[in-house]
Amino acid sequence: MHSSNRVEDLRVDALHEIGTRLATADGFHEVLTRVVEFASALVKCDSCLIYVLDGEDLVLRASKNPHPEVVDRLKLRVGQGITGWVAEHHEAVAISEKAARDLRFQFFHELPEDSYDAFLSVPLTSRGRVVGVINLQHRLPHHYNRRQIQLISAIGFLVGAEIELARLEEANSNLSEQLQTRKVVERAKGILQRDLGLSEEQAYLALQRQSRQKRMAMKDIAEAIVLSDEVKGGVKVSNPS
Repeated sequence: MHSSNRVEDLRVDALHEIGTRLATADGFHEVLTRVVEFASALVKCDSCLIYVLDGEDLVLRASKNPHPEVVDRLKLRVGQGITGWVAEHHEAVAISEKAARDLRFQFFHELPEDSYDAFLSVPLTSRGRVVGVINLQHRLPHHYNRRQIQLISAIGFLVGAEIELARLEEANSNLSEQLQTRKVVERAKGILQRDLGLSEEQAYLALQRQSRQKRMAMKDIAEAIVLSDEVKGGVKVSNPS
């Protein structure tokens, strides 16, 4: 009984810790980074990857080992590989050795972790819906005991909603940024049309050309034109002559 209580206390402490880390995270990728750090500390592993559902695809969004060339770009379909199988069936998969021999395994040349021996894959869920998958891997054979699987599964239940919320916030932020860019580009186009007698299409092409030549975002070019126009307007007001 005493041993059972201690195990329960450890679980509660673990869940409280991940909850605290998520509460202080700022932004989608930081939330995922905190989850990777915590899961890797909870079950000492050589690799931890998080895939997030985007439409019909699972997109690699976070990794314990640095993979800047594939994070946010590597995709697999729901049902593809062990990760896709876990997302499709809402079930954890634990393979203690020779994971690559599993019939569901999908090899990615971009990920050296695919050569690792042991593999634990757990769904991340929100309100009964899978929003992603977390994978833990070991280079050498490793037996994932029941407690480890339960703890990672508990993390999956706990962080699923947080990941979904952070993803939606990021999408809204991107949408807001796109709207702001569109507004300032429209203002800059209007200034070019007025001052240079260009058509709307010619004004847009001029902005695009300047963006390429100066290797700057079109929003930055447009903001510079708007600022210049505002400065000239202020000078005219202060010097009516």
